[in-house]
This record gives sequence, C-alpha cells and structure tokens, in this order.
Amino acid sequence: MEIRIEAIQIAESFNIKKFRAEFRAEVHSGSTTEVFYAIENNERFVYVFDYGVVVFANYDAVAKSEFMLFIKNYATNLVNLDLSEEYRIETDEKLQKITVKNNFATVPIIDSSILRIMMLNIGQSVALEHYEVLTDELISSSKLYIQQLEQEGKIRISKINLLKYIGKVLNIKNSIVDNLYILDDPNLVWDNEELNLLNRQLKANFDINTRFKDLDYRLQIVENNLTLFTDVLNVRESSRLEWIVIILIAIEVVMAFFH
Repeated sequence: MEIRIEAIQIAESFNIKKFRAEFRAEVHSGSTTEVFYAIENNERFVYVFDYGVVVFANYDAVAKSEFMLFIKNYATNLVNLDLSEEYRIETDEKLQKITVKNNFATVPIIDSSILRIMMLNIGQSVALEHYEVLTDELISSSKLYIQQLEQEGKIRISKINLLKYIGKVLNIKNSIVDNLYILDDPNLVWDNEELNLLNRQLKANFDINTRFKDLDYRLQIVENNLTLFTDVLNVRESSRLEWIVIILIAIEVVMAFFH
C-alpha cells in the first residue's frame, strides 16, 4: 500500500475557527491553529494549518481542486507562488521499525497518528519555503540599495518608500514569530517513543530546525541593513533641514538689507 502526500501553501493564513464551523466533515483532531480530517472511512486525509498550508493524503486531483476552492473562502492574502512539496508512505509488514528517506518513508502499518506526524512536517517544510522566498526578495532589494550606496554614496529611495520597505520587513518577521509554534513537537509524540523518533527523523530529513535558524539569520541581516538605510535617510533629512534654515536666514538678511 502507498499513500501520496502533498503540501501546498495557499495563503498567508486561514481562519481555522470559521472553517471548522462551516466545513461539513467530522474533525478527527485539532486545535485553534490546525485541524485534521479523516474522510470517507479513513480513505482520504487533509490537514489544515492556520499559517496558510493545506496537506493532502490520498487525494485525487479533482477532490484536491474542490477542497482548495472551498478553503480559499477562509484565506487571508492568497499566495501566488507555486509552493508545494510531495512525499509518500509505503507499507512493509516485515519491517520492525519506521525508516525515513528523502522522498518516502516505509512503515509496518499506516495509522492516523503516523500520517499526522508526516503531514505536519511536510506542511512545516512548505511554510518555511514560503518564508525563505520572502526573505530572499528582501535581501535582493536591500542589496540594490547597498550597491547604490557603494557606487554613488547615496540611496535613491524616498522616505515613504523606505517606510513601506521597513513595514514589509517587520510584517514578515512578525508573521514568522507568530508561527514559531510550528517548530514545537505535537502533543501525540510526548508519550509515544516511536512517534517521537519518527518526528525527529522527519525534522532532520526536511532540515526544519536548520532552515529556521538560517531564516532568522537572513532576517537579521535585512534588519541591520534597514538600520543603515534609516541612518542614511536621517542624515539626508537633517542636511535638507539645515539648508532650509540657511535659506530662510539668507532671505531674512536680504529683506533686512533692503529695508
């Protein structure tokens, strides 16, 4: 038996509470930030996370498209990037323990707990990819301003655009901080050593912790650049004010002279 899993970043966030209230299926498990469904006698599974990711297991293309169309009604800021990741689970009853590879895992038997752990980690991986793309864009744009500073000794950006840029950076960082819980171990692994081992293996396979540290490091670089840009802008504004004061004084001197 084989089950294919696919995680897709659909939006920046979902309204989980409203979705749970209006989606006509019995909740298998969940919380205020996520919800897991086992549909049609445990033949299909879907995991929805409030950071905008949906993970499908054993879904065909038609059913997947229908669900995505429905859940967009509960989305905030749809993501236009093609961010998805696939994984598969294979069963081998002869196995004594679960084995995790790059593109698939082999288990003695598939149950909802194993599926949840796998779907959770794949969802986390796609969410991190989304934030990696956003921070790459921020770093690329900040490099452009740094090159201007190096070549021309000034930055060609208005105060309003700089404030917008600062707001964008802070918005992304706040979103990441709000979703720090995605790195937390799920409750079902606390009392189950086998699931705990599977969770650790999957985190290592998808480089979850390493990628998050790298993401935080790159955001820190962007923040340092923002501090530099703000200082340069303040110097420019101060210089402009000084010239305004000088001009006003010159006008007063000229007027006094003529009087």
